[in-house]
Amino acid sequence: MSLKAPPAPSQPAANAAAAAAERHPSEREQAWQRDVLAPALEKSPERPAEFTTISGRPVQRLYTAADLPPDFDFERDVGFPGQPPYVRGIHPTMYRGRLWTMRQFSGFATPEQTNERYRYLLSQGQSGLSVAFDLPTLMGYDSDHAASEGEVGKCGVAIDSLEDMETLFRGIRLDQVTTSMTINSPAAPIWAMFLVAAERQGVAWRQLAGTLQNDILKEYIAQKEYIFPPGPSMRLVVDTIEFGARETPRFNPISISGYHIREAGSTALQELAFTLRDGMEYVEWALRRGLPVDAFAPRLSFFFNAHNDFFEEIAKYRAARKIWHRVMTERYGARDARSAMLRFHTQTAGVSLTAQQPYNNVARTAIQALAAVLGGTQSLHTNSLDEALALPTEHAATIALRTQQIIAHESGVANTVDPLGGSFFVEKLTLDMEQGAFAYFDRIDAMGGMVAAVEQGFPQREIADASYRYQQALEAKRKIMVGVNEFTAEEQPVPTLYIDESVREAQTAKLRALRARRDNGAVRRALDALKRAAAGDANVMGPLLESVRAYATLGEICDALREVFGTYEESALA
Repeated sequence: MSLKAPPAPSQPAANAAAAAAERHPSEREQAWQRDVLAPALEKSPERPAEFTTISGRPVQRLYTAADLPPDFDFERDVGFPGQPPYVRGIHPTMYRGRLWTMRQFSGFATPEQTNERYRYLLSQGQSGLSVAFDLPTLMGYDSDHAASEGEVGKCGVAIDSLEDMETLFRGIRLDQVTTSMTINSPAAPIWAMFLVAAERQGVAWRQLAGTLQNDILKEYIAQKEYIFPPGPSMRLVVDTIEFGARETPRFNPISISGYHIREAGSTALQELAFTLRDGMEYVEWALRRGLPVDAFAPRLSFFFNAHNDFFEEIAKYRAARKIWHRVMTERYGARDARSAMLRFHTQTAGVSLTAQQPYNNVARTAIQALAAVLGGTQSLHTNSLDEALALPTEHAATIALRTQQIIAHESGVANTVDPLGGSFFVEKLTLDMEQGAFAYFDRIDAMGGMVAAVEQGFPQREIADASYRYQQALEAKRKIMVGVNEFTAEEQPVPTLYIDESVREAQTAKLRALRARRDNGAVRRALDALKRAAAGDANVMGPLLESVRAYATLGEICDALREVFGTYEESALA
């Protein structure tokens, strides 16, 4: 069943005059325009600026009730927090009852070094862990593989085996902290390592809380860290969703991510539309597996970017909740209220950080984090000021965490729910986001769904075009990036974290020792069982867990799956 889109909004490139022509201002507004505005403009014209959002959507001088549909009903169309359509938040009291989870995306070098950073951050008031993995781990290679040279521990922590996963969380009880893991193509084996590490701590799986990113569609669309073709990759995602619904009721087996779509250059609307349509695709594949929608949908979660355009970002989050409620109830027939509640994590925009004048990034991050909070996020990561240069130092990560704590405890914004609700500007932006997303859904549905759209290169082209338009605006100074294309100054050096090749040497030595002392016959048998399951239609999580318990390495496990599934290469965009 498809949903009819609401009336289409103006295109992002539409000019302000066309948008104004659709308005029907009241007599009092017309009098203000004539008697107050016109003389003021004649005396002091407005700045010769491009008044648009960062995504290129025109922004009017003033928003009033005339900008909302004539039949707009605030109680019906926006509602109250904790009630459908959840525009104002999924909880009745929001942050008055419980603050958002404060996470710092962290991981570097060896598991031992990252464990030290985690324990430090927890001691400083961080309330959740978010694991960053290095590139070899993200691509399913062991640290001693030839393809790993020069990358081990550089952009995250190196995890080669269960032994590393146990070290990563040494001294941290996994039932006492929520853990998010940013891993995608090898998500299933990494999750298996996490689950077995919990076993070794004596923690029941049912007590684990956290999130596995596990969003392979956005890899094909934006980040490009994929291993297998789309079909087998989607099968692995559904295997984890099915397993999680049965075994880990408090753990989210997927975090459907718009963050990387936005980092690749999309507009806010494209981030919203492609992310939610990805979520719908996962729902449809799970339904085809035979899973009842309310058996798995309550544990689906989302991950959004917080970029610089304050009001556009807030509108994006509010629209996301409204859209997800509608598609889950009307398109997929969800009856459990939790299935239609969109829960999301937010990370401030890495792509907005600058190597020039890096201390400016503290201000950017604070504004972005505030937008995420005013938009109703459930958890938040704030980027560190030095991330355009290197992985964060401990000092920079602490400032980023303190930014969240100041927002929570000093700004006052957590004292009331959806404080910008009812703003004519915000409500208009929210409606435009909703309408634009449904228009994208219609186009993607006509292509046969998101997998088909990805294979045709549709979202990739849309993002590339948007990124090109924004770069043109920067180069023409229609958009200003402080310290980059305006207000430049002589640079002062900033201390950075450097990861050398000793990390690869340490990981290689551990792998050599592991392979010497484990039962290699048990490893071979476990991997053979995994290949048989992958070649058939059985859920692979059971064989993955047995492979992990035998101390098969991540590279060995992914090689077994490569042997069955093959690998994927994207066709060049026309």
